[in-house]
Amino acid sequence: MSLFGNGALGRVVRSGVGRRRVQTLVIAVATMMAVASAVVAGALMVAAAAPFDDAFKKQQGAHITAQFDPAKASEAQLERTKKLAGVTASAGPYASTAFRPVDQSGFRMPTLTVVGRSGADADVDRVELKSGRWAQKPGEIVIDASFQGPSADIGSTLKTSDTPNAPTLSVVGFAVSVGKSADAWATAAQVDALAALGNPLTTQMLYRFDSASTKQQILADRAKLASSVAPGALLGTQSWLDTKRAADQGAAATVPFVMAFGVLGIVMSVIIVSSVISGAVGTSLRRIGILKAIGFTPREVVRAYVAQALIPATVGIALGVVLGNLLAVPLLADTESVYGNVSLSVAWWVDVAVPAAALLVVGLAALIPARRAGRLNTVEAIAVGRAPRPGRGQWAHRAMGRLPLPRPVTYGLATPFTHPVRALAMLLAVAFGTVAATFAVGLTSSLNEVGKSQDPESRAAVTVTTVKLNNIAPPPPPPPVAGGAPASPSPVAPNPAGTSKPKVADPAKVRAAVKSEAGLESYYGKLQTEVAVAGVSGAVEASLYEGDSRSGSYEMLSGHWITGKGQVVVPTRFLERTSTKVGDTVRMTFEKESADLRIVGESFDTSGNELEVHADMANFPSAQPETFLVDVKSGVTADEFARKLAAVVQPMGGDATTVVESEQSGVILIMDAMAVLLTLMLIAVAGLGVLNSVVLDTRERVHDLGVCKAIGMSPRQTVSLVLASVSAIGVVGGLLGVPAGYLLHGVVMPVMGRAVGTGMPSPVLDVYGPVELLLLGLGGVVLAMLGAMIPAGWAARTRTATALRTE
Repeated sequence: MSLFGNGALGRVVRSGVGRRRVQTLVIAVATMMAVASAVVAGALMVAAAAPFDDAFKKQQGAHITAQFDPAKASEAQLERTKKLAGVTASAGPYASTAFRPVDQSGFRMPTLTVVGRSGADADVDRVELKSGRWAQKPGEIVIDASFQGPSADIGSTLKTSDTPNAPTLSVVGFAVSVGKSADAWATAAQVDALAALGNPLTTQMLYRFDSASTKQQILADRAKLASSVAPGALLGTQSWLDTKRAADQGAAATVPFVMAFGVLGIVMSVIIVSSVISGAVGTSLRRIGILKAIGFTPREVVRAYVAQALIPATVGIALGVVLGNLLAVPLLADTESVYGNVSLSVAWWVDVAVPAAALLVVGLAALIPARRAGRLNTVEAIAVGRAPRPGRGQWAHRAMGRLPLPRPVTYGLATPFTHPVRALAMLLAVAFGTVAATFAVGLTSSLNEVGKSQDPESRAAVTVTTVKLNNIAPPPPPPPVAGGAPASPSPVAPNPAGTSKPKVADPAKVRAAVKSEAGLESYYGKLQTEVAVAGVSGAVEASLYEGDSRSGSYEMLSGHWITGKGQVVVPTRFLERTSTKVGDTVRMTFEKESADLRIVGESFDTSGNELEVHADMANFPSAQPETFLVDVKSGVTADEFARKLAAVVQPMGGDATTVVESEQSGVILIMDAMAVLLTLMLIAVAGLGVLNSVVLDTRERVHDLGVCKAIGMSPRQTVSLVLASVSAIGVVGGLLGVPAGYLLHGVVMPVMGRAVGTGMPSPVLDVYGPVELLLLGLGGVVLAMLGAMIPAGWAARTRTATALRTE
C-alpha cells in the first residue's frame, strides 16, 4: 500500500479494493491457486534434476557398463573395444561375479555384484570411498554405502553363503558408484575365489562415448560393442540413462500433472484478473470521469486500477507460496536419491522466481483493461456512467423472445450478449473448471488402475502358502527409494529377537492338497526371489511361476506373457537399463543355476528403482513354489474353500486364506489427494469467476430488475432470470471443457509413465465412460449455476423501490 502513498491515489486504490470485495477475493484465490501449483511444480522439477548430473560428471560415470562372457571374449579382444569409434574413455577388464552373503546377525542379504578392482580411481567410474579403505588382499571387501548399518560396518564380517562352512569376508570400507557399476568391490583374486564356489564369473568393462545422451545413441553404442566381439560374448549392458532416471524419478512422475494444473491455474488467473479489472473499469466509468475531472492524469488512473489487481494478487501470491511449500513437503519427502539425501524444502529461488513471475503476469493482465480507463474521455465517461451501451444485445433479446419459454428465462438467456467480452471470460472460466474436473477424474481413475495392475495376485480367490502366515515374522521396514516404490528388504536389519525359523511345508504335498480339494477351478505356483542378470549390478527381483500363470499376469505393453520354459517377461526399465528389446536373450542366475532366456514380453511395472522379471520356474530345477494362487469354481465360496484347505495344509506347516485386496500405495494416495485438492481450488476459482461476472451484470441491471419487479416479476422468477443468464454459458463451457480435459489426460498420463521409465497400457489410459463424460459435461452447467446462485439470491431480495432509485 505504501507503494502508492497515503495521498489521493492511495485513497482511491484502497477505496476500490474495499468496495469490490468479491472481485478482490476472486483475484486473491485465483493467484493463490496458480502460485501454489507453480511452486510445487518448480520444487519437483528441481528435485527431479537433483544431484545425479553433478555426481556423474565428478565420478566420470560409465555411459555403458558391459558384462562379457570370459569364455568367448579374450582380454585382447576387450582391449580392442577401447579403440572403437566413439569411445572416449574406458576401464577394465575387471573380473565380476554375483553372490548372496549372510551378515553376522544371520540375515541373508540381497545378491551383490562384486567386481575385482585394485583401487577406487579409474579413467571411468571413479568410485567415491565414503569410509574405511580399499580392499588390498583376499578376504577383504568394500560394499556400497547403502548397506551400511549395525550388522554391516567397518570390521564386520560377511559369510559368502548360508552354508555352514562358507568362507567369510571382512568389510574394510564403504563406497558409492554413481553409475551403479557394482554393489561391492574386492581384489581380482577374491572374485576368482567366489567364482570357484559356483558363482557365475563374467568380465566387466566400463565405457564413455562421445554420443550417449539418448536411448538411440546408447543402442547404437551397444551395437558397436556387440559386433566387435564373438556372437554371444556380450552378455548384457547397463545404460547410464536408466540409472539417471532411477535417481531422478522420485518427483518425476508427479511433475507432469502438477504442471498441468499449474498451467490451468495461470491461464485462469490471467482470464479472471483481466475480466475483473475490465469489469471494474466498465462499471466505474462515471467514477473514472470524476477522477479525471478533479485532476488525475491518465497514467495515475491506470496505476490505480492496476494496483487494485496487484494488492489482492500479492496477498494471494503470498498465501500460494505458503500453500505450495506445504503441498510439496510430502512429495519431496519421497524423493530420496541414491545418495541418501532427502529434500524436505523448496529451493529458495523457486519461492522467489514464482511470485515474481506471478506478479508480472497479473500486472500485465490488469494493464490492458486499465489502459482503457486511462484513455476514456472525461465528459463521455461522466455522461454514460455504468449503463450498458444502448442497443447492444437487442437482436439476442428479440431472438430469445421467440422461444416457447417463460419470459424471465428468455430475458436471462439474452443477457450475456449485452457484454460479450465479459460473457467470454465467464465461458472460459467454466470451460477451464470443467477441464480441471475432467482431467482430475481421469487422473485419479488412471492412478487407481495403476495400483490394481501392480497387484495381480489379488485376482485370485485363495492364497496357499508353504509357511503358516502367523509364523512369518514381519520384515523390517525398507528404506524409501526414489519414486516411492518399496525398496528391497533392509540388508542389514537383524532377525527379530526371540523368533525361530518357521516350519516350511513340502511344496509337493501342498500342491497335491490343492489339486485334490473339491471346488478347485485352477491354480498356479509362484516363488518371489532374487536373480542375478548379466549386465545389471545388484540383485533383480524375480517372480518364478509354475503352471499356467496367465490369470496372474501383469498388463503387457508389447509381446506376450510367459507360456513356457526359456522365456522371460521384463519391464520397460529393464529394456532401457540393459539396452535390449523383446526377442533378445539375457543370462539369469538363480542361486547357482544359470539360464539364457529370451525376452518375450514387456510388462507394465511402476515399482520405482526395482526391476522385477517374470519367468517359468522350470528354467531353474532347484526352484520350488512358496505360494499357490487358487481360483474356485462358480458356486464355491472362497472362505469355505480356504477353511477346508487350511485344515489339510496347516499340519504340514502351510496355510490357506482368502485373498485380501491390497491397499493403494502411499505415492498414489498422495497424488490422488493432490489432484483432488488442486481440482477443488480450480473449480472454486472458476465459480468465483462466474460469481464476479454475474455480480457485475446484476449491479448494472439493478434498475431494469426494479422495473421488472414493479410490473409483477416474483423473486422466484428473478432467480430464474439470473440463473438462465449463465445456463447457456455452462452448457457451452461443458462441451468445450470435457474434450479438452480428455485430451489433456491423454497427453499427461503417457508423460508421467515415461518419467518413471514405462509406457501406459490401455486399461490405464481408457478410463472414461460415456455416462461419466456426460455427467462431467453437465458439471459445467452445475458450476455456472453455483457461481450465480449468490447474486441471484441477492437480486431476488432487492427491494423494488431501492432498485428503481439506483442509477
